[in-house]
Amino acid sequence: MPFVRITTLGDRLSPDQVGRLQDGTTELMVSVMRKGLGGISILVEEAGEGSWSIAGKSVPVAAHVEATIGVGTNTPEEKARFMKGMMELLRTVLGQGLRDETYIAFHEFDHDSYGRGGITRSERERRSAA
Repeated sequence: MPFVRITTLGDRLSPDQVGRLQDGTTELMVSVMRKGLGGISILVEEAGEGSWSIAGKSVPVAAHVEATIGVGTNTPEEKARFMKGMMELLRTVLGQGLRDETYIAFHEFDHDSYGRGGITRSERERRSAA
């Protein structure tokens, strides 16, 4: 963990833009959220033209970010700093037309409810302590 899904709408992203989103998000996860580099996964997805609306009206550019982390692993201040930095990154990459109705959400899971490589985080912690 963490897994971060960034969904965007707008002009087709160039490989450079995708890389900037991935690199910037990874840096925020390491520097702000205190996550180990080796476990960070970032997925950038693009929504189709005309598929996004805000307040009932179609928009030309939009984004949504969901980050999955372990419950209790970050403070409210760290989450707020990540959200601020993520919004700045999105606006830098996607443009200043990105509206404030850009949601950044954390999904927090108990350490028995997620894992990687087929091993829960609780089990991974137990093994490293042994």
